[in-house]
Amino acid sequence: MEREQRLRLDEDFTAFVTTKGRQLVRLAELLTGDPHRADDLVQSALERAYPRWHRIAKDDPTAYVRRIVVNQHRDWWRRLRNREVPTDAAPDRVDPVDQVDRYAQRALVLGALARLTVRERTVVVLRYYEDLSEARIAAELHIAPGTVKSTLSRALAKLRTFPELAGRLSPERAVPPVKSEVRS
Repeated sequence: MEREQRLRLDEDFTAFVTTKGRQLVRLAELLTGDPHRADDLVQSALERAYPRWHRIAKDDPTAYVRRIVVNQHRDWWRRLRNREVPTDAAPDRVDPVDQVDRYAQRALVLGALARLTVRERTVVVLRYYEDLSEARIAAELHIAPGTVKSTLSRALAKLRTFPELAGRLSPERAVPPVKSEVRS
């Protein structure tokens, strides 16, 4: 009986990773600005979630794992460890489609997000990428809803001051993985 339950939990966890894994990696990449660090962050979050999966799966596993990702990113940022310096390296494979404009726009968005504080970036990503309400963000980050609103307002004001973003972001040119553009 216990073996059957364990197999069922393993199947549930595998299905969760299959369906939500890419979304979690995109969230982590928006938070970190580094795709390699994002992969590590999600892997670590999933490692932490797996032993507790029997409790997590009953509630809202996406919110739980997303919370782990956000908390681990915040902890990593505070420790200022594992600071790798990116280098120019040849890609592992050649992409048959010319992605120059897409990557340029994506780099602008990630660069703008990198200039925000950790809290501002977290609030912007949770609001506009994860499409969470201000109340839900407040609950996930354990801060007051007013703090979410003021942080979001301050972050959007900063983003509007970046001249390289002016006129570059439009709905038809939105850069995956960003679900929606920053709204005022």
